[in-house]
Amino acid sequence: MSSVLSAITGSAAAADYDDSALLGVYKLPAPVFVAGRGSRLIDAEGREYLDFTSGLGVNALGYGDDGIAEALAVGAASGLLHASNLFRTAPAAELARELVARSFADKVFFCNSGGEANEAAFKFARRWAGAAGGAAKHEIVALHGSFHGRLFGSLAATDRPAYQEPFRPLMPGVRFIPVGDEAAARAAISAERTAAVIAEPVQGEGGVHPIPAEYLQLLRELTTQAGAAFILDEVQCGLGRTGRLFAYEAAGVVPDIVTLAKPLAGGLPMGAVLLTETVASAILPGDHGTTFGGGPAVARVALEVVRRLAAPEFLAEVRWKAERLRAALERLVGNGVVRSVRGVGLMIGIELSEPAAPRVAAALERGLLVCSAGERVVRLLPPLAIEPADLDAGCAILAGVLA
Repeated sequence: MSSVLSAITGSAAAADYDDSALLGVYKLPAPVFVAGRGSRLIDAEGREYLDFTSGLGVNALGYGDDGIAEALAVGAASGLLHASNLFRTAPAAELARELVARSFADKVFFCNSGGEANEAAFKFARRWAGAAGGAAKHEIVALHGSFHGRLFGSLAATDRPAYQEPFRPLMPGVRFIPVGDEAAARAAISAERTAAVIAEPVQGEGGVHPIPAEYLQLLRELTTQAGAAFILDEVQCGLGRTGRLFAYEAAGVVPDIVTLAKPLAGGLPMGAVLLTETVASAILPGDHGTTFGGGPAVARVALEVVRRLAAPEFLAEVRWKAERLRAALERLVGNGVVRSVRGVGLMIGIELSEPAAPRVAAALERGLLVCSAGERVVRLLPPLAIEPADLDAGCAILAGVLA
């Protein structure tokens, strides 16, 4: 361990950690993490853990990345961490041009999180659709198994009754349809009522379920016919996670809106909404806003991240690592615990024959961080930049934990 990390771990012990002032919206395990490097986190006692969650898909380039540190240092050295969106700064404009050049989009809106990005997407879609179809054309159609956030609009479009119940009434005008059900889609998507359809190309929190390409193509066809926006939520599955820069590329569809967040700014809070000129033309000054979105220092870091994640050689490595990981996990299928393995790229769900929580806890005890996605699914989201040796080490731990 370096002298810097030794100093950090030596200055904070787990026994001194007091989180009594934090609102308890999470059930937290024992380790207190104080540092990280590569694919590993280090706790206050100096123990290392392989992280196969990458901060819930955020740390695509791992921990302690030199490029991110340099971009952040340049932003801090400028003295311009924030200037508000009442004035012009260069990094956000440059980042927006980069995202437009690499996607279907013509315009970009920056915010601070995935939930905010989806809320903004709903507003933009309703503004555009309502301009043509009036107030009746406001409904959002979402898929069963979806997760789009915990704010009032995004929660309304999240298929989690237990999450929704304490906070009703939520945003009205949302209906759900089963994934793959063509008849339900045709019945739900209406030229008179529907403002937008939203889908995750790979449902993350819902159990790591890739949506079939032909069903995404059907939704694209039906939204076009209905004059509704087709929104793809790539907050978790976008920006290289599937082995392509955007997950929609594999399905051969062109959406009207895509939402991004998690890995976008390398661990700093940032979300984005990518949208076509057609939808953007309906949005007027004052229709939406953000104080912190696209701040110069955060945007500078995000530009570094996007350029690296978009590199063809980097994405080819992600696909190669995904094949390596998938092959190792497939060997566990049928062992009495592991029923199946599914996913795309470095976004993997391991379906178990029993609850996942005890296996997640057992992995933590052995120095591997994984998470769940539903009651019986272990979810893997390793850093996209993970070294092959760390990938193999994590697989070896999993083989023991899931034996």
